[in-house]
Amino acid sequence: MTRSAWFAGTLAALAAGGLGYWAGQQDGPVPAFVERARHGVARLLPAAQAPAPSKPASGPVVYYRDPDGKPVYSASPMVTADGREFRAVRASEDVRFDDGDGEAMPADMAGHHAEPGEAAKPGGDARRVLYYRNPMGLADTSSVPKKDSMGMDYIPVYAGEDEAGVVKVSPGKVQRTGVRTELAERRVLSVPVRAPGSVGEDERRVSVIAMRTDAFIEKVEPVTTGDHVRKGQPLLRLFAPEINAVAAQYLTSIGYEGGRRRLENLAIPPEVIDEIERTHKVPPSITWSAPRDGVVVERNVSDGMKAKSGDVLFRIVDHTRVWVLADVPERDLAGVAEGQRATVRVRAFPDRTFAGTVTRIYPHLMAETRTARLRIELANPDGALRPSMYADVEIATGDAKPVVAVPDDAVIDTGERQVVLLDRGAGRFEPKAVKVGLRGRGYVEIREGVSAGDRVVTAANFLIDAESNLKAALQGMTAPKDDRQAASAGGTP
Repeated sequence: MTRSAWFAGTLAALAAGGLGYWAGQQDGPVPAFVERARHGVARLLPAAQAPAPSKPASGPVVYYRDPDGKPVYSASPMVTADGREFRAVRASEDVRFDDGDGEAMPADMAGHHAEPGEAAKPGGDARRVLYYRNPMGLADTSSVPKKDSMGMDYIPVYAGEDEAGVVKVSPGKVQRTGVRTELAERRVLSVPVRAPGSVGEDERRVSVIAMRTDAFIEKVEPVTTGDHVRKGQPLLRLFAPEINAVAAQYLTSIGYEGGRRRLENLAIPPEVIDEIERTHKVPPSITWSAPRDGVVVERNVSDGMKAKSGDVLFRIVDHTRVWVLADVPERDLAGVAEGQRATVRVRAFPDRTFAGTVTRIYPHLMAETRTARLRIELANPDGALRPSMYADVEIATGDAKPVVAVPDDAVIDTGERQVVLLDRGAGRFEPKAVKVGLRGRGYVEIREGVSAGDRVVTAANFLIDAESNLKAALQGMTAPKDDRQAASAGGTP
C-alpha cells in the first residue's frame, strides 16, 4: 500500500467516525459540508478503492417522509413546520415491512419477483412463493408476477404466511402503525348509574281524617300545619246527629251488631265505640284523635264550622321513611334491578350520604325524556330528608365478583360481531370473536373468547383487523388458473 493510499484511508476512517458521533449527538442529518468532505476524501482514494456510486431511485412514488429522517410519513406531498418539503420515497427505496425490518430494497431487486416455488439465491430468502395479491388490497390474485393498472407490483405471499386466522406484521410496521397491547385481567366491574331525583312521601304512611257524614266542629285542639303528633293524640271535638242516632241504636237490645257495624262504617274511632259500649251512654260530642305518628301537612278545620260529608279535615304523614324517585336514562336501565343498593345525596347536606334500596322500577318510560322512573326507599329517622328536595342518586350495578375484562378500545364492534385481536408474539395477531357483557370505567367484560392473561391489541387494531379480513377474503377465493390446472393434472388416481 502506498503512503498516499494509507493516508487517505486513515483520513476517511477518522472522518467517518467523527461525523457518525456528531450526527448521533445532533439527532439529525449530516450537513451539506459533511457530504462535500466525504466526497473530497473519496477523491483521495485510488480508483480501485473508491465506493461505487449507488443507482438512482426508480419506480413510482410510494409515500413522502420527513426530510430529517424522523418517523413522520405522508401519502401526499407536504412540508415541515419550517417550510421544507418532505422527501419522496420511490418503490426501489421503500422499506420491506413484510420481510425485513427497516432494510431498504436494493434498486436492482425492484420489480423482481421469484416464480412460484422458486428457491431463493444463496444467502437470500428460501421461502416459496404461493401466489401474488393485489397491492391495493383488491380481491385479485395471480399465480405469476404482474403489475396493476397503476404500475405497482403485486405482492408475493410466501409459504407459511397463509396461516389460517393469523396476521403477521413485521416489527417495523408494528412501530409505524402504533400498535399497543394490554393484558386481559380479572376485574370487578361495578359500574355506577347516576340519575337525578327528588324526595317524596311514602304513600303507605299517609293518613287522612275526613267526615263520612255532616257534622259541626265544636273545638279544634291547638294543632297546626307542621306540628308533630302522636298516635291517639286528640285533634278535634265534633257533634254529628247521624252518629248520635246510630249510637242510640247500638245501645238498644235490638240491632246491637248492626248498630256497631254502622258506627264503624262512619269511621268512628275504635276507642269511642268501646267507651259507648262500656258506659251505655250516647256522648253529646265525639273526640277525634290522630290515627298515627306523623307531621300535620294539611289542616282544613276551625272552631264552629260545619263539615260536610267527604271534607278532609286533617292530613298526617309519617316521614321516618321516605321515597326518592329517580329518572334513569333508557340506555342504563338494563344494569338496574330491584333490590340493588343506592346512595342518595341532597344539596342541603353535601357532605352526608343516605343509603337506600331500589324497591320498584316503574313499568312505563317517559316518552318526552326517554327515562324510566325508579323508587328508592330509605330511612329518615331524624327527618333530615324533606319532600320535594332535589337528590343525586348513584346505583351500584354489576357483580361484585371479578370477571375477565379488557379495555374498551380492544373490542372491534361492527354491529354484527365483536372481535378482539390477540397478540401471539413475533408480530403474529389472531382475530378472536368474543361475547361481551357489562361495560364500565373504560373496560368491558368478556364472557367468551378471551382468558385472563391473554394479550390483546388496544391501538391500531382496526388496521390489523382490515388486513385480516382481506386475507380471509383472498383465502376464500378460487385458486389461480395455473394452480387449478396443476391440481387437476395431479389428481388422485
